[in-house]
Amino acid sequence: MAQRLLTSANRVSARFAFIFTLSLSCAYLCYNIIFYRGTVMTNQAYDGKRCPPSKNAGGKKLLGKLDNCASLDVRSSFQRGSSDPREQSKAPASPGAHGTDVYLKNTSVTQKYGNKKLPNALIVGVKKGGTRAVLEFIRIHPDVRALGTEPHFFDRNYDRGLDWYRGLMPRTLDSQITLEKTPSYFVTREAPRRISSMSHDTKLIVVVRNPVTRAISDYTQTLSKKPDIPTFEDLAFKNRSLGLVDTSWNAIRIGMYILHLENWLQYFRLSQMHFVSGERLITDPAGEMGRVQDFLGLKRIITDKHFYFNRTKGFPCLKKPESSSQPRCLGKSKGRTHVQIEQEVIEQLQEFYRPFNIKFYETVGQDFKWD
Repeated sequence: MAQRLLTSANRVSARFAFIFTLSLSCAYLCYNIIFYRGTVMTNQAYDGKRCPPSKNAGGKKLLGKLDNCASLDVRSSFQRGSSDPREQSKAPASPGAHGTDVYLKNTSVTQKYGNKKLPNALIVGVKKGGTRAVLEFIRIHPDVRALGTEPHFFDRNYDRGLDWYRGLMPRTLDSQITLEKTPSYFVTREAPRRISSMSHDTKLIVVVRNPVTRAISDYTQTLSKKPDIPTFEDLAFKNRSLGLVDTSWNAIRIGMYILHLENWLQYFRLSQMHFVSGERLITDPAGEMGRVQDFLGLKRIITDKHFYFNRTKGFPCLKKPESSSQPRCLGKSKGRTHVQIEQEVIEQLQEFYRPFNIKFYETVGQDFKWD
């Protein structure tokens, strides 16, 4: 009797185990069906937001759509943990196609997702050397965001603090370089120490030019604003007959490049400084900008396809982008006709600058051929 009861109990247990296992299997199957359906619907919804491919990605009509696509791409890149959104922004470099339009698209994306950061690189000099041209040329690179105005933080506004300075900067992505230009930094004694205290790794760009030509250009600019100032000769010499140059005049002192450079080398390695030839910037802008891009660690996107020589102004301009009806040239204040200076005066100044130039060439390892 007892054996029959035991056998019956075992049968009940086996049936219960079978029913329980079957229930679990059904529940698991239902869960997978529901989960799979939700995933497919989510992907379909996301696909519906994707922008269709276009052969005219740089056209103005599609600019808004491209911004939305770029936003999705950047967000996706961040979700994957990528710190290099440049993969989403590579485009042909020719402004004859849509190089500048791509720059505008990158600017829009940056404004949405970027942060304001202290600059990685500075154009620190020199006045009337070609700094504005370098700034305007380099800022069309998609991996560079530059402040358009001169903040004069390290010479005039240092007491405002780094937070104020950071607030002036454009927003940048992690992969982009923040850049600003203030040519007076190069001749400001406190600037190297102050910049070094901000960051020892800051890259410095110095645009230099024949110091005699630079001084005449400097004087020409001042004369356009103050027509009653003394003549160039009167300002440049203490005693012209003796050939005594007045080094207290700022237009003369700026061109004594080696004196200023020695101050910078107390705080920065020479490898952190790149010297652009103002003369070659006119005759070979693509070559000079190629070297600037190399120095900044950028891909060479700005090439000779971007430039044409404007004979009226006497210097290169950026070719007309597809989104504009006009080429991009520097302002009316650039390319002024210089004041005519006697050849004898020019030769006296060349003789004065020669020893300074030679030492400058030897220090930076370049012969700028100003003599």
